[in-house]
Order: sequence, then structure tokens, then C-alpha cells
Amino acid sequence: MIDKLKGTGVALITPFKQDYSIDYESLERIIEYVLYNRVDYLVVMGTTAETPTLNSDEKYELAAFIRETVKDRVPLVYGIGGNNTSEVLSSIQKADLHRYDAILSVTPYYNKPQQEGLYKHFMAIAEASPLPVILYNVPSRTGVNMTAETTVSLARANSKICAVKEASGNLEQIAKIIKDKPEDFLVISGDDNLTLPILAIGGSGVISVVANVLPASTSTMVKWGLEEVFNEARKIHLALLEFTQMLFANGSPAGIKAALASLGLCEEVLRLPLVPVSPELRLKIKQSLQTLLSTPKNTL
Repeated sequence: MIDKLKGTGVALITPFKQDYSIDYESLERIIEYVLYNRVDYLVVMGTTAETPTLNSDEKYELAAFIRETVKDRVPLVYGIGGNNTSEVLSSIQKADLHRYDAILSVTPYYNKPQQEGLYKHFMAIAEASPLPVILYNVPSRTGVNMTAETTVSLARANSKICAVKEASGNLEQIAKIIKDKPEDFLVISGDDNLTLPILAIGGSGVISVVANVLPASTSTMVKWGLEEVFNEARKIHLALLEFTQMLFANGSPAGIKAALASLGLCEEVLRLPLVPVSPELRLKIKQSLQTLLSTPKNTL
């Protein structure tokens, strides 16, 4: 599992048609695009996939479609999380996890559990899951931060808990996890613009939004970061910095869908309550992407 989840994972979007149905043709096109450009694994039904707007049937259909499209070419991670522990356990039992390699589960949102509640929630998931579990800490979305102490305690308590996707934005917290974690536990960046700093202190890679549209550049930066070729990795990190900020300026995945639409990979359609980016930001994203794609340092 350490080898499977090191490097660049892509948090796949869910493309929609103008009638808001799932656009499987565009999804296949995006999958082939990122695989051709050497990403290491795919993450299905995370936040970037607009999962809260998908019904149960759509989730099962998406998981099956992606599994059959990928055909074991790279590992697959299945996002299953929520703020009702018993419902999460039920979803794990119902999901067809054939050909999936791990589950990604977000900290419970809205009800703001204590650290003890987080610990018991994830221990229950680990005990119920037939697959290794990646913890996902993203306090900007959930309203609760899982501390370094809780993360490390979970990693030591159950070997099935194999990694954490850390999107707290707190490098001190992330450093504490890396310092105290078991040797075979992975710390994965959940923030594109913090990926290289996290790699520099011992992180294992990224689950990336930007890699939907710039998979080769992201993968190359992560590869060099893991190999400690920081002079070269830094060039890509700095080149992508402002573009990445643009992608999140009107929320995600609105920005990444605007970028993908500018490449003709999907339509810029989101399900409510999300809406597309502003016209001004759309133009900036398109111009910045064109500049990046014409730069020799990027290998797309």
C-alpha cells in the first residue's frame, strides 16, 4: 500500500452535460488524459467530484464505470465519508469495492465532534472496511480539525489506517504527524500549493485537484520532490502557484472545470448549489493555462 499511494493521486471531477446528467464520455476522456500523463493513482468521489450532489445510484454507476475504464492500470481510491458513523459503515458495506485499493474518509462535518469522537469514528470505519483507510482532514470544509495526536494515535491503533490526506494548511501540525507516525504510515498533501513544502519535510505525495488539468507537471514536481531534487521541483511549484490560487478563488471544483473546459475536455457545468466561476476569472484561468502549456519546463 505504501508504494501504491506514493506520488500523485488525482481527485477526479464529475463532468456533467447541459441537462446535469453525468457526462461519461468526458469522464473517460479526462481519465485517459491523466493516465497518459503519468499520474500514479485516481481518487473517486471525493469533494472535487461534487459527491454531495450525487445520489446513491449515480455513485455506484460512477465507481463501476471508472473501475472498468481504468482496468487495473493504476490504483483506485474510493471516497466514503460522512457525519453519521452508522451510515458511513452501511455505505462501506453496500459499495462494490472490487478493484479498489483503499477508502478515503473525511472527518465528520457540521456536528463538530471532539477528538475522542473522531478517534472512535475512524476506528469503527477501519474495523468495518475490507480495504485500507486514508484519513482526510480538511477543517476549512468540515469545521473540525483532527489534531496530530489523534492522527498518530489512529495510525498506531489500527494498521488498516494507512495514510492521512492532510489539508489543514498547518505545516507545524503536519510536521508533528510526520515526526511521530509509524514508519509505514503515509502523509499525503491535500493542498496543491503546499505539496512541495510537505514533501520537503517527509510527505509522500499529493491528492491533487490541479492534476486534473496539469497531470504531467504535477507528477514531475512530486517525483522530483520525492527524489529530493528540490531545485527542479521548486521551478514547477512556483510556476503553478498563481494558477492554483486562481482555481480555488471561486471555489472548487468550479475553477478546475473552467480550466478543463478551456482544453475541451468537458463542459463547464456544475450542480447547484455550486455555480461556474465569474467571467473575469474564467478568462484569467484560460490565459494562465495557455501560458503554462506553452512553457518548455512543463512537460504536457
